[in-house]
Amino acid sequence: MDLAELSVRRFAETVGSEAPAPGGGSVAALEASLGAALTAMVASLTQGRKKYAEYAENAALVQQKAGALQDRLLALMEEDSRAFLQVSEAFSLPKDSEEQKVLRSAAIQEGLKACTRTPMEMMRLCEGAISLAFDFLEAGFNLSSASDLGVAFLSLQSAMQGAWLNVLINLSSIKDPDFVREYREQGVTLLNRALPLAEKGYTKVLTLIQA
Repeated sequence: MDLAELSVRRFAETVGSEAPAPGGGSVAALEASLGAALTAMVASLTQGRKKYAEYAENAALVQQKAGALQDRLLALMEEDSRAFLQVSEAFSLPKDSEEQKVLRSAAIQEGLKACTRTPMEMMRLCEGAISLAFDFLEAGFNLSSASDLGVAFLSLQSAMQGAWLNVLINLSSIKDPDFVREYREQGVTLLNRALPLAEKGYTKVLTLIQA
């Protein structure tokens, strides 16, 4: 199933069903892609307007970058679900002999690492999208679309925190201390850089709307 090709209704129904995947990770990826899409939309609406002609060149670049982020995040929806299914399949492996137990344990651990790498990539992409949106906000854009850019910040912030939850829940079962330490440190660094910037961007948008 290519999750990105489903209708909105079908995707929501699948998430709401008893199927274990897609779950929170895929939803976070979708939310992040929508945040990037809103940034691309505001960039598109900034171009071709005489009033915002001085911002048009930068807006075109923002649209291109946001579109690339959107596409990659949509792909991660499916990758996240596939990684989860890899772990599920590993848990179903036989464990009758000691050799089978060792192989099963190794497969589970590898699957959990895959389940960690995907949301960590989401976090990196979210940070990039937040930074892109903030720089766009600072450089100048079509003010009639300010609320859309504000929603982009909120979507990306929520998606990043959701991805972090998925990283953490997998790290709690991974036995490789170096891997756990590396990914925990990476995640905290990304959060500390991106979340304050997203909040600052949202606050600036709010100020513009209320002015």
